[in-house]
Amino acid sequence: MVNKLKADWLSNIRGDLLAGIVVALALIPEAIAFSIIAGVDPKVGLYASFCIAVVIAFVGGRPGMISAATGAMALLMVTLVKEHGLEYLLAATLLTGVLQILAGYFKLGGLMRFVSRSVVTGFVNALAILIFMAQLPELTNVTWHVYAMTAAGLAIIYLFPLLPVVGRILPSPLVCIISMTGVAMWLNLDIRTVGDMGELPDTLPIFLWPDVPLNFETLQIILPYSVGLAVVGLLESMMTATIVDDLTDTTSDRNRECRGQGIANIGSGLLGGMAGCAMIGQSIINIKSGGRGRLSTLTAGVFLLIMVLVLDQWLVQIPMAALVAVMIMVSIGTFSWASIKNLREHPLSTNIVMVVTVIVVVATHNLAFGVLAGVLLASLFFANKVGHFMLVTSDLDEKTDTRTYTVVGQVFFSSSEKFTESFDFKEAVDNVVIDLSRAHFWDITAVGALDKAVLKFRREGAEVEVIGLNEASATIVDRFGVHDKPEAVDQLMGH
Repeated sequence: MVNKLKADWLSNIRGDLLAGIVVALALIPEAIAFSIIAGVDPKVGLYASFCIAVVIAFVGGRPGMISAATGAMALLMVTLVKEHGLEYLLAATLLTGVLQILAGYFKLGGLMRFVSRSVVTGFVNALAILIFMAQLPELTNVTWHVYAMTAAGLAIIYLFPLLPVVGRILPSPLVCIISMTGVAMWLNLDIRTVGDMGELPDTLPIFLWPDVPLNFETLQIILPYSVGLAVVGLLESMMTATIVDDLTDTTSDRNRECRGQGIANIGSGLLGGMAGCAMIGQSIINIKSGGRGRLSTLTAGVFLLIMVLVLDQWLVQIPMAALVAVMIMVSIGTFSWASIKNLREHPLSTNIVMVVTVIVVVATHNLAFGVLAGVLLASLFFANKVGHFMLVTSDLDEKTDTRTYTVVGQVFFSSSEKFTESFDFKEAVDNVVIDLSRAHFWDITAVGALDKAVLKFRREGAEVEVIGLNEASATIVDRFGVHDKPEAVDQLMGH
């Protein structure tokens, strides 16, 4: 236990502290922007980012992952805020947290095993595209100074690590933000800054219980939004955890992360913040800047609040161009460039799943829709592929006039039609043996196909014997099959 705590908190102190500061700087404009998207005051997003980051540092299941207010969640809040106001949003945030805690206790985090690698790749590529697209408003209808600052920022980010010694000590995104801010202030450039995004809060968050009636009508209003927020939040968090696992070559506790996200959202709602979840962009900034442990997440949250309250006169001077450069770096680093090369090498079905996931996420700006489309397609392709791995061979014993059919493979809804078509019902034989010792029956569609085959043979006058069912297959056939139940057969035939 002690070793685990040391590994999570004290194994990478310098790297975690510096990375947390970089992340905090990147969190501020995004939290403000997401608040504007949701239609609430900027302090709602900033308080949420502070609270969620601090709480998740202690209770989350993935060290080094950054959670805060996110765009995906903000998009789901727009209608609720517009129609019912902030208080109902806070209530929905609390209910979102409760639902996520329940998801953790019901171990729904394990459902991530049904998400294929191609869906994760599509998710990552779509997020990279969305992160880049989110920077475009800062690069349109602006002066040449903005482009120069952005280009200079990117040059610092990619070239600074090449410097001996110092390039490995300081995170280049942090150097980019500090140096570009200094240049903008020195030259007195008239460019957009963090201060132009909205007014920063000047007080600590306080405990707030949502001022809404505690009745069934309120539940009817907030439940649909809370369910959507809970699903999208957990989905983005689980996908981000998968990506951070890959980047750090470590594992995470998905169910603990579900519970942690729920606790963090309850805390956010009670402090006047909006619901949030894991952020892939900031998580990658954290990892790329050297953050690995829980201390980096805690630092990001604490330093965010310190900067907002204490360093606000400096913070508002940070040019958006510097932060745009950091986010473009995140976009480039997030995108799986190998997936483009793999389009030639991977199977067509894998490529289709990846591309469809990207298209749906980018088109709808809804991660849940894209992942759902990808998982559905991947499942259909898998079912179709497995359905082809079923073979029925036959052998005739002329002495006993017995035809033996040997079934090999998986029999389920995708292969049941092929199973039925493999029998010759018109052949004049006295006995038919269906050997299922090398087959497995998965669903009632497969059982129905077996019933159909047996009853057709009997109609043609043959004696049918089914042998070799394994225990699992025998259980489902005994429960749902009718070919060995005379009364059921009579009822089926209309007698």
